[in-house]
Amino acid sequence: MTEATYRPHYRQIEQSLRERIVTLQPGERLPSDAELCVEFGVSRMTARNAMQRLAEDGLIDRQPGRGSFVAEPSTHRRANRLMTFTQEMLRRGRVPSSRMLTRVIRPSTTSEAASLGIPPRQPVVHLRRLRSADDQPIAIESAILIGACADAVMTADLAHGSLHETLARSGYVLRRGTGTIAAAAATAEEARLLGIRTGDPLLVERRVIMDSHGRRIEATESVYPADRYALDVQFDVEAPDTTQEDD
Repeated sequence: MTEATYRPHYRQIEQSLRERIVTLQPGERLPSDAELCVEFGVSRMTARNAMQRLAEDGLIDRQPGRGSFVAEPSTHRRANRLMTFTQEMLRRGRVPSSRMLTRVIRPSTTSEAASLGIPPRQPVVHLRRLRSADDQPIAIESAILIGACADAVMTADLAHGSLHETLARSGYVLRRGTGTIAAAAATAEEARLLGIRTGDPLLVERRVIMDSHGRRIEATESVYPADRYALDVQFDVEAPDTTQEDD
């Protein structure tokens, strides 16, 4: 095996189990660490590392004294990490799909231009899609892309394919971004598309995404029903300042 194709043993086990989990039902038991050691010929620590990665992604439920089980499909995502909706749902064992609501080239608004760092009224691509998993509506996603992306996305199959993969094939490799998270009440149109009631709570995520050269390529707003999607947060606890005296 060459250096370019080498993968650590725990990653090989992890990938094998991911493929296995897709074929199983929630609650089904998975091999124990000891059984994985025998099956793959690895140490207990290697097996444990593979299982821990699956647990961190929410694919398995580790129950001390009982074992590891296939977890219920989740739509949570870590707040400090962004993957495509398609990739995210596939990793959760769910089938992603999209319905195109809007796909046009039009002049940018003042706020859109500010988000993307372009002059106002410059052409942009506006994509609005209803994103679903296992045919259940999960999000309404509205993406504003710089006009240079038009050739790549205007004819692409975005009902089944990934926008970010489409952009990458055209040389726009998205690397990092900034975002905000807020709450809102569903409008009548949002309620109709998502199959919820007008006024129901929504999670609203707004982000601006840049390519590997630091150029702002995409400004997106995604709205999710609050009971179908969540963002998991990892954080450090800041040590209290013990040098200040009490007032």
